[in-house]
Amino acid sequence: MRALVYHGPAQASWDTAPDPSIEEATDAVVRIDAATICGSDLHILRGDLAEVKPGTVLGHEAVGEVMEVGSEVHHLRPGDQVIVSSVSACGHCQSCRDGMHGQCHGGGGWILGSLINGTQAEFVRVPFADFSTHRRPWNLALDDAILLAEVLPTAYEVGVRNGHVSPGDTVVVVGAGPVGLATVVVARLYSPRRIIVVDLSAARLEAAVRVGADAAELPGKLIAELSEGPGADVVIEASGEPDGFVLGTRAVRAGGHIANIGTHGKPATLHLESLWRKNVTISTGQVDTSSTPWLLELLRNGRLPISQLVTHTFPLDRMQDAYEVFSHGATTGALKVVLHRE
Repeated sequence: MRALVYHGPAQASWDTAPDPSIEEATDAVVRIDAATICGSDLHILRGDLAEVKPGTVLGHEAVGEVMEVGSEVHHLRPGDQVIVSSVSACGHCQSCRDGMHGQCHGGGGWILGSLINGTQAEFVRVPFADFSTHRRPWNLALDDAILLAEVLPTAYEVGVRNGHVSPGDTVVVVGAGPVGLATVVVARLYSPRRIIVVDLSAARLEAAVRVGADAAELPGKLIAELSEGPGADVVIEASGEPDGFVLGTRAVRAGGHIANIGTHGKPATLHLESLWRKNVTISTGQVDTSSTPWLLELLRNGRLPISQLVTHTFPLDRMQDAYEVFSHGATTGALKVVLHRE
């Protein structure tokens, strides 16, 4: 098969790679019909994740067709259309039973495109297939379905839920990339008083308004007013930049919540000298994708207007072109880039 293979920092190429096969009885092999690129893939290419070894096929989000299943896969069969979750869950350890699939102790967690070969390929081996895939309804478009592999669950679980967004809240989202914009969409389900989005890209600020933000601006007046006044009830840091985290700590009110979504490849300063008496709760987290079935139903019923999140599509074999467009999203206008099997 053909796949995007990581060869070390700043080195990846569309190569011929071995076809995946069933290695454990709980595996499935899925043919990729649509794959996408995540910000964490860019962190890998920058060399931020030392655990990713040269020779690994990248990617952890996909939609496709089941081609083969192991003898202990009971809920899938060849021909099924599935969403491949970014996080693999053994389904049996205490973390998985608690719905914390990202902390799986049975060999799961974030392993696709990290510890094992991933989804930016023509085929992928999916471990723990019964617990790590979701059936794709026939009438759910590929470009919508793929957002359920990671983006929407991350926005909900790590952002909105961890941040305790509630009716009447003022919510600040720092970073208007795909996850930040998905956070705006999901947060609106909870009837906040207003949602303010902060980003350095004018194009992404315009996108934030289109998906439902009440205000979108460069770091400036609104954040200064919040810092000097009542503050935000919830700050959701989705940029992954140290300055974004610091901005969030300034904007949050006493007793408020900061939910960190962004993947930080560099240290972020925690100003405890100004936070220690504010009763602020800071949460971090790995997405679990345990919310995917609920989000799937919301999406099918038209409650999640996410069509604008996919801005660019490519054939699967133009993976490197897609990376170039995605990595310069602030100038290309790219949000979610989806690659389709031809």
